[in-house]
Order: sequence, then C-alpha cells, then structure tokens
Amino acid sequence: MDVRLGDILVMKKDHPCGSRQWLVLRTGMDFRLRCTGCGHEVMLPRSKAEKNIRQILRDGQDVKG
Repeated sequence: MDVRLGDILVMKKDHPCGSRQWLVLRTGMDFRLRCTGCGHEVMLPRSKAEKNIRQILRDGQDVKG
C-alpha cells in the first residue's frame, strides 16, 4: 500500500474523540499518526495500520488502497 507523508488516512473505526481521519507524520516499519480531531499522536506497526485503512486522501484527491 502506497502511504506517503502528509496523507490523510480514513480508518474503519472512530477514535474516541469521534474523528476517523489521521495525518501521516512518519512511515517505515511503523507509522506515526496524528488524529485530525484532537491532535493525539500514536505509533502503529505498518501491518496493523494497513488492515484498518478504509481510504487514503492525498492533496484533495481520493486514492484507493
């Protein structure tokens, strides 16, 4: 899956704040993601993050994953 810095990931489940969108801050074996709703940052293993991605938004475009 082609995930780049600055992409917005729309996940399958809501964050407790109610947002489903996460900004990609770091890629590699792990992703560092920031919730666009509350600003909470998490590090997730790539395999776990890719399973939960529903949609990738890049520069105002929809990229199918």
